[in-house]
Amino acid sequence: MEKSPETGDRISGKSAPPDERAVRNWVGPEAFKHWTALRRWIDISYPGVFEPEWLYGGKKRGWVLRYKKTKAFCTLQPGYGLLSVQVVLGRAEREKFEERRYSWRPQLVKLYDEARPYPDGKWLAVAISSVDDRRELMALLSMKRPALPCS
Repeated sequence: MEKSPETGDRISGKSAPPDERAVRNWVGPEAFKHWTALRRWIDISYPGVFEPEWLYGGKKRGWVLRYKKTKAFCTLQPGYGLLSVQVVLGRAEREKFEERRYSWRPQLVKLYDEARPYPDGKWLAVAISSVDDRRELMALLSMKRPALPCS
């Protein structure tokens, strides 16, 4: 008997990356609104910069959608009933984060402070469950890489 998925479990079917319908069914309608809004914001703010790429991280990590040019921008992680976004803050981004430390919400500062530093930076997995979460993530990503000017 196969066990029921638990909140946060990843899409782990290895045969092919999930389509939008599979993501919506897995994360749920509320998280899917954030999924589509984030993808749309990235497309509008960084036209032609990123080619999103599905990566399979094995049964435990499942499928993720990575946005990368030369460096990783962010990785959308669809979990069962939720959406999180992984952001790596390198040295320059960490300095910018610290300069703005008191403008971030306490949840993000706590996540940042508790993240273990690696040689390539701090890896944050930011849960997105509200419009405020999404807006703050967009501000964090804009700090990491400023949006392109509209033409």
